[in-house]
Amino acid sequence: MSSKQATTTRLYLITPPVIDPAAFAEQLKAACGAGDVACLQLRLKDGEAPAADNAFRRAAEAVLPICHEHDVALLINDRPDLAVKLGADGVHIGQQDTPYEEARRLLGPDRIVGVTCHNSRHLAMEAAEAGADYVAFGAFFPTSTKQPKFQAEPDLVAWWHDLMEIPCVAIGGITAENCAPLVRAGADFLAVSAGIWQHPGGPAAAVQAFHQAIANPGLG
Repeated sequence: MSSKQATTTRLYLITPPVIDPAAFAEQLKAACGAGDVACLQLRLKDGEAPAADNAFRRAAEAVLPICHEHDVALLINDRPDLAVKLGADGVHIGQQDTPYEEARRLLGPDRIVGVTCHNSRHLAMEAAEAGADYVAFGAFFPTSTKQPKFQAEPDLVAWWHDLMEIPCVAIGGITAENCAPLVRAGADFLAVSAGIWQHPGGPAAAVQAFHQAIANPGLG
């Protein structure tokens, strides 16, 4: 997922904060079987804190074969050390997590390191200059998954798309119904959690709805 897609926005799925690995594996199979998915981020939480290592291990054991079968990159949230131990494809780090340089040292040059940049052009430029594989902007919409402290607008995505080759991920309350402005702005990836796993028609229907919205985002 590290190469920039000039015209095609792809899906970047994020797990719910608490999952049953076996049940979630079936949901993931349905999602991946319904259309193109670029990435799955394991974002497991115990309240505000990261979940225990064993929770990540059990989840990774359940989803990694599915991810690799469908050519989906598996990223671990916050924990580059676990990404290495679990054989994941990379890590996503926030501004309060492991510094980029330490994450890159642990993962080496060939795995993915993505960085949260909120709504900051400065943080995004710093991450790009350091060597991040992607930057993530958000939140773009209200979300129940977490309490966002920053609000981003589609023009930030458009600015980045026009200026930089490093991909950008849009995150925060994104659904098939509201994603069109981000697609038009040039988002390389849409990071989605509730919009997939809580879709009333199930994850397969959600993925199909996103692909329809990406293919027909309107004229803006």
